[in-house]
Amino acid sequence: MPGLVNVPGQRAANVEHNTGIVQTGDGAQARQFNGPVTLGSPAAVDAPAGGLVALPKPAARTFVGRDAQLDELDRLVRAGAGVVAQAVHGLGGVGKSELALQYATAHRAEYRLVWWVLADSPEAIETGLAELAFRLHPDVQVIANQAEAAGWALVWLQSHDGWLLVLDNVEHRHHVARLLGQLSRGHVLITTRRDVGWEDITDGCLRLEVLNPADAAALLTRLSGQTDPGTAGVLAGELGCLPLALQQAGAYLRQTRTPMSDYLRQLRGDPERVLAAVAAGDGNGAQRAVARTWSVTIDMIAEQSPMAVRLLQVLACYAPDDLPRDVLTPVAEPGAADGALGVLASYNMITLTGQAVTTHRLVQAITMSQLRQPVPDAPSGDNHAAKLARPPKQDAQDLRTDTLRIAVELLRQAVPPGHPATALAGWPRWAALSPHVAALADQCPDHIGGLDLAWLFGQTALFERAQGRHRQALIQQQRALAITENALGPDHPDTATRLDKLAMTLWALGRAGDAEPLVRRALAITENALGPEHPDAATRLSNLARTLWTLGRAGDAEPLQRRALAITENTLGPDHPHMATRLDNLGITLWTLGRARDAEPLQRRALAITENALGPDHPDTADRLDNLGITLSALGRAGDAEPLQRRALAITENTFGPDHPDMADKLDTLADSLSALGRTEDAEQLQRRAAAIREVQ
Repeated sequence: MPGLVNVPGQRAANVEHNTGIVQTGDGAQARQFNGPVTLGSPAAVDAPAGGLVALPKPAARTFVGRDAQLDELDRLVRAGAGVVAQAVHGLGGVGKSELALQYATAHRAEYRLVWWVLADSPEAIETGLAELAFRLHPDVQVIANQAEAAGWALVWLQSHDGWLLVLDNVEHRHHVARLLGQLSRGHVLITTRRDVGWEDITDGCLRLEVLNPADAAALLTRLSGQTDPGTAGVLAGELGCLPLALQQAGAYLRQTRTPMSDYLRQLRGDPERVLAAVAAGDGNGAQRAVARTWSVTIDMIAEQSPMAVRLLQVLACYAPDDLPRDVLTPVAEPGAADGALGVLASYNMITLTGQAVTTHRLVQAITMSQLRQPVPDAPSGDNHAAKLARPPKQDAQDLRTDTLRIAVELLRQAVPPGHPATALAGWPRWAALSPHVAALADQCPDHIGGLDLAWLFGQTALFERAQGRHRQALIQQQRALAITENALGPDHPDTATRLDKLAMTLWALGRAGDAEPLVRRALAITENALGPEHPDAATRLSNLARTLWTLGRAGDAEPLQRRALAITENTLGPDHPHMATRLDNLGITLWTLGRARDAEPLQRRALAITENALGPDHPDTADRLDNLGITLSALGRAGDAEPLQRRALAITENTFGPDHPDMADKLDTLADSLSALGRTEDAEQLQRRAAAIREVQ
């Protein structure tokens, strides 16, 4: 007779006489009186007749814009030998799981087994494999504990082919590396929000991006049941063409009958609330909502790198695309910002290259909304690294304020040296930064940004004006003036500078009448604060004269220009670039007054100074050449004017491109010289091109 049998496991049994199976307690192993019950060889167990398919839900019936990605998955699978493992990674909500579901559904007839495992932790992977064992061999559920069942399923996969295993939402590569290393046949498809070197352990990787705009608008239209292509395109763009956001919005619109235009307005006003709203009756909708999806991701990121979360908050203040990554370098010790950006990139919350950072617009919108939430206690610190890594406990407004001020300061430090309008070497950098200044202008109130924001607006406006974007410059200069006057008062020299720059932009927009009172006020402030012989007073005089000349009052302009010229030569010297500006402007006025012969030597001297100071290919040199050409034509020397004006046109086109507003001016003056030479057909062609440029401005 058998003796006492001890059955392992919590709340286990001690049995003295037993002729059957005994199993009790959590995770207990079934035992017979004479030892454990055996499962038998997994190799001897086949898949059910007709195959076994276990997917979490039906594939979406409305699925657009992913044909190329499905084809790529198919190509990768068919090209492999032995076990084939593919990783699909991308931003949360971009449709990784749905792509895998579509692929598994489309190809299920090709497999004897298709098995889906939620794989966001080692425990979940073990559970999923154990459930596979239970389905293939029901006795396993009685005989084995979960770990043993998972091991049995792994041996089954090793022993058979013709199967597809989907590991969905893998969090860490090392969670599946050992599993992949033990498989030698079949196909494994991994989805993950992490971009962490999957190429090292898989046969191919597919980064899933957002939909293209046309497919995004088509998906939204079909899901919502609303026919409004124009608004659908705008709303799809506002949703960043993110599939999960489009599906969530489409279902909500269909159920609530909310017009797309109303939803769009609500989204812009309160993105976090709207992106948390799902259609009623969707049992898992709250968990799959965009706001919830990214909230979970951000919590995971925060556990690894609090600085990464704070960097994401700063990135939310800028434009979504192509922020130069060195803008963020000053926030911490060397390498720390790169490490935090790497964490964000590994979760696909940003797209990171060696030069730039791109952030999805909805990630930005939700992150900015979440800045209303307080953060935990941390040691105080007054540098960027301390604030980003562990900000002190704050109320919502303080956190948002600190983030915006850091964003302003980072951009301020990132601007290139030199004058934004004349230092051509800095223009590529300004072109990269200016969209982020414009985005920051929308996010940052004047009282938070303060004088640093005003300075940033003022410098960016000078660049925008040089590029012919006068309306954008006007908006920024109006903001810069309002901030400066509020902070320093109406009679401060910096207020005069802002008034003067704003006046010149109005002048460039053809609003000289609006410019005159501003530049007169700027001149009065400057003379009172700095004295009538200060170089800044010369600048105000020169700009007032230019304004008066435009208003047809060249006679009033001349004495102002002569005074400005004298001050500039006395304070800055005869060869300063500002001298060239004063000389050229005076020459134009003299030409207007019918004194072209007096103008010519002044303009030749202006050209020589500019070429020597700024170079022969600078746009200011082009202006000097063109104005000298006008004077020569007025003197009846159009033949001498033509080569100068052609050179001016070439410099302008090489610098700004063929459609810049300055091109229209250069084309017209050259056309005047050609007309004077009797070449009317050539002149008309240039005039038509100039008119076409002005039409689109």
